[in-house]
Amino acid sequence: MNFAQLLIPDFSLILCGYLVCRYTALNRSVWQQVESLVYFMLFPVLLFQSIVRSPLDLGAASNFIGAGLALAALSVALAYSLPYWPGVGRHIAAQDHAASAQVAFRFNSFIGLALVDRLAGSQGQSLIALLMGLCVPLYNVAAVWPMAKHAQRGLARELARNPLVIATVSGLAVNLAGGHIPQWMEPTVTRIGAASLAMGLMAAGAGMHLGHLASAKVLAVAVLTLKHFVLPLVAWGLALAFGLTPVQSTVLLAFSALPTASSCYVLAARMGYNGAYVAALVTLSTLLAMLSLPFALGILLPTMETVHFILRP
Repeated sequence: MNFAQLLIPDFSLILCGYLVCRYTALNRSVWQQVESLVYFMLFPVLLFQSIVRSPLDLGAASNFIGAGLALAALSVALAYSLPYWPGVGRHIAAQDHAASAQVAFRFNSFIGLALVDRLAGSQGQSLIALLMGLCVPLYNVAAVWPMAKHAQRGLARELARNPLVIATVSGLAVNLAGGHIPQWMEPTVTRIGAASLAMGLMAAGAGMHLGHLASAKVLAVAVLTLKHFVLPLVAWGLALAFGLTPVQSTVLLAFSALPTASSCYVLAARMGYNGAYVAALVTLSTLLAMLSLPFALGILLPTMETVHFILRP
């Protein structure tokens, strides 16, 4: 599979936003309003729809659910632990870490759905939808928590008013209650979701300044290494430990190697953090996924059958 071809549309939208912001009359003052639109309306609608339409059959695929939740917990814990890594922590500013920790565990759901559809068909789609339904609420709360804590705004108050958290929690509640979006609203909601992806990526490009990476190079390397090298290894180990089937292992490894979410930038910028730095991380993560996806699916996944054979009694 050509992973570069799958990621080119996202990277192109980031580049488009960067060029439009710097070389046309649509400058930062325009894109700040776009960020507000994405943050308060477009992304929340996308998240709500994604969770409501994702089947959450918690009684099925228990091993897969356990592996997915373990991956989510470990990825968040590793991201939070970066300031305590030997030789790394003293080079990491608390404010930059609070904004960029989310890059290490959040994921681009559209690329994930497109990728798994090609790899595993409808069965894979159901599995990754289940994984997203479980992980999106956890990841959004985990993304907001360090920023709210560092800014001393009060975690409960910040979570209660955050539109991304409100959308994910309400979507999960509707899903578990058996609710759904009325059929007549589906086309409109779907188009809003598609707009959120395009506008979010372009806003990340408009806010990007790669020069900002120089101010926190160690943090950038640590976050992106965790996202694109460590997490696929963790997913590989969990797939073995939980005895996942080949299809389940494929989905979990693909999920672990996805580029980060474009909404990382919007969230950081709207909460008053260094959005340009996070936007640069989002861009680099999109590029690095061209390496991490082949690493996870082309190198780690084929070794699982060998390991199973060695460990077989």
